[in-house]
Amino acid sequence: MARVRYEEIQTRGALNRVRGMGFGWSLNPYQGCAHGCHYCFARRYHYFLNLSPDEDFSGIVFAKLNLPDVLRRELSRPSWRYERVAIGTATDPYQPIEGKYRLTRRCLEVFCRKGSPISLVTKGTMVVRDQDLLAELARRAGCTVCFSITTLDDALRSRLEPGTPPPLKRLWAMERLVLSGVNAGVLLAPVIPGITDSPANLAEVVRGAADHGACFLGTNVLHLREGTKEHFLSFLEQDYPWLKETYRGLYPGAFAPWRLKESLQTQVAALKQLYGLKERYEAVEAPPRPSQLQLAL
Repeated sequence: MARVRYEEIQTRGALNRVRGMGFGWSLNPYQGCAHGCHYCFARRYHYFLNLSPDEDFSGIVFAKLNLPDVLRRELSRPSWRYERVAIGTATDPYQPIEGKYRLTRRCLEVFCRKGSPISLVTKGTMVVRDQDLLAELARRAGCTVCFSITTLDDALRSRLEPGTPPPLKRLWAMERLVLSGVNAGVLLAPVIPGITDSPANLAEVVRGAADHGACFLGTNVLHLREGTKEHFLSFLEQDYPWLKETYRGLYPGAFAPWRLKESLQTQVAALKQLYGLKERYEAVEAPPRPSQLQLAL
């Protein structure tokens, strides 16, 4: 991994309105990601900033220094309806620089004080540092933590996502959160055709999730939008040249053919049934909205 340059910035808004997803709002303490996953859909957001979705995405990371303060103001508005906020939809909130800036932790403190529910997606094991806040959120408002895992093969992991912690350490972190009362599980995502879609790889991830006490397991197939697509095809040309033409056929647009997605979903569903894993978010319902007296405390 190349050396990362961190840029400190100020942001005007914290919460981003999201439509057509399982959540209403998103929050991203950083922009860009040192994990450097070659398949990451968020590479395209650097493309929109006239930065490269290649080296710039993992080489220039923006830290939104005032984000916790802006979030506090936004959650204090009378119009806030306590909808679930997804943290880490366009960057990993627990990439290494979080150890310095602590933006994710400070935002979690705000959510705890306001009693507002969250979900969080990460590949980072630093999440266990915030086990106390996540457990409190789980009790007070609702909290789901999703660990993204594509494979348990660490050599393959280091090729696909060179800056991430080993997958077994992610499972260890997930298990710690589950034991503390957090609704934590695995996202077997993205499944990468020709690379991580073998029955053996899928079974290993699902079995590993079950063995470490996952509350749920979800899955999705790789999609390649503009910006990410060019980078990923370049990665294939270097590391998996025999797959490049296959991908041109599979991905004339952004999404894989429905028959491929359906086949993979069916395989994973059978494995989940075998190992007793539930659907994403099925295990825990959010506690009731806090009263005004609770919010004042």
